[in-house]
Order: sequence, then structure tokens, then C-alpha cells
Amino acid sequence: MAHSHEDVLETLLDVQKSHEFSIIKLSEPVSGPLNQNAGERTSDVSVDVFDNPTPASLEEDLLHYKELFSKLRFSYLEQVTKEKFIRAIVGDPPLVVEHQENVELEQTLAISKAALKAQKTEVAELVAELEKRGRELCRKYQNIQMQTSQLQELPQRIEELEARVEELRAFQQPGSNPTLNMPLDKTLALVEERERERAELDRQLEQLQVMLPRKTKELERLNAELQPLEVKRLGSTASAKEAKRRKEEALGGVGDDLEERGRWWRGVESGLKGMLGVES
Repeated sequence: MAHSHEDVLETLLDVQKSHEFSIIKLSEPVSGPLNQNAGERTSDVSVDVFDNPTPASLEEDLLHYKELFSKLRFSYLEQVTKEKFIRAIVGDPPLVVEHQENVELEQTLAISKAALKAQKTEVAELVAELEKRGRELCRKYQNIQMQTSQLQELPQRIEELEARVEELRAFQQPGSNPTLNMPLDKTLALVEERERERAELDRQLEQLQVMLPRKTKELERLNAELQPLEVKRLGSTASAKEAKRRKEEALGGVGDDLEERGRWWRGVESGLKGMLGVES
């Protein structure tokens, strides 16, 4: 049976409420008795770390207590050794230890030390494994928290996207762009056709790009050849204008009258030829 995202989110929140994980909850077994006797504490650890614990403060407390227990163990061994030595001296009768007993005791002590060292190594490996798993669980828990937050925001986001889709559908006018209403197979065929056209245009563009340097050089050559001709044309035009001006100045305006009379005579000649039917 399929579950909606609301059911999944509700189930996840219920599980998180029933299994709340926090540094405060995890530190209660340690900080509880110490908070009860906070006025009698003589260590250097601040009481505030138990009121507002953090991973860094808990790690600092752990290192601090390791140092305290190490000092306490040394003091205990020192006091016990002194007490045994004094009792052995002042006892009645005094305790006398033979050399062989010391040798046997050293052998037994070496075996005990080896066993203790093996146990310490095993405990250190176990602690390292627990720390590794703890960090992994912390990362997973943070990831779950983040995904839960995203899941809570997801319904609203889906509603916004659905509303946006409806708006776009409402704005789209049927028939305004037939390509938007084609079925999938025709759309794919049209895409392939456009891809082929684009490939052909790219091929032509590459050919033109290859021809461009040669055409550019040819254009430069033609411009170089055209420049002297252009200069010559300008010179000829200027010379013709100057000659015309001099001719007009020499005739003193008679040239214009002669030109008009010539056009009149040509018109009369054409009229007479037309009337008489004479062909030139």
C-alpha cells in the first residue's frame, strides 16, 4: 500500500519524538550526580558545562577526568605501598621477604601486567570503534534531521510548482505555436531535422571560415589595384570639369544658345521626315 508524504513525515516525527537524542540527554548519567553535589566539587571543571553541554565541553571533561583518575591511581598506589611497607616494619613479628619470593612475585607481576596490557589494548580498540560509530551515527542523525526539514518544506514547494504549472498552462494559447502541441514522435522527428539543419549550417560555416582568409587577401589585392584607378578617375573627372569650364568661358555663353538651336533644328528635321515619310 502506497503511503503519502504526509504519512511518512508524521511517522518520522513520531519516531524522533519517542527517541530524542541530544547531548543533554546523553550527559545526564554523568552530570546528574555531579549536579547534586555541585557545591562540594573540588575539580577545575566548570559547572556550566553540565548545564549547557557541548561536544567540545564533553571531550574536555573526559580528558580532565582521565588526568584526575591517573593522578588518583598514582596516589593510591603510593599510599598502599607506604602502608604495606610500614606495617611490614612495625609488625610483630616483622615481615621478612626472601629473594626467591621477590623473583616469584616479579614473574607473577609480569604475567599480570601482560594480561592487563592486552586488556587495555582491547579496551582502547573498543573505545576507538565506539567513537567511530558514534561519529557515523551523529552524521547520519544530522543527515536525517536535514532531510526531515526538507521533507517538511517539500509539500509547500510542490504546491507552488503545481500552481506555477497551472499558470503557464493558462497563459499558453492553443494553436499559437503548433510545435508545442505535437505528439512525442513528431517532436523527436522535428528535433532530429533541426539537428541535421544545424549540422549542415555548421559545415557551411566551417567552409566559409576556411575560405575567409583567401577572400580577405583577394579583397585587399583588389583594393590595392582599385586605388590607383580611383585616383585616375578623380583626376579625369576634375580635368573634364576644368575643360568644360574653360570652354564655357571661351564661348561666353554662346555655347548654350547653339545647343538649344541644334535641338530645335533636329526636332524640325524629325517632324519633316515624318510628314514626308522619308527614312534616314
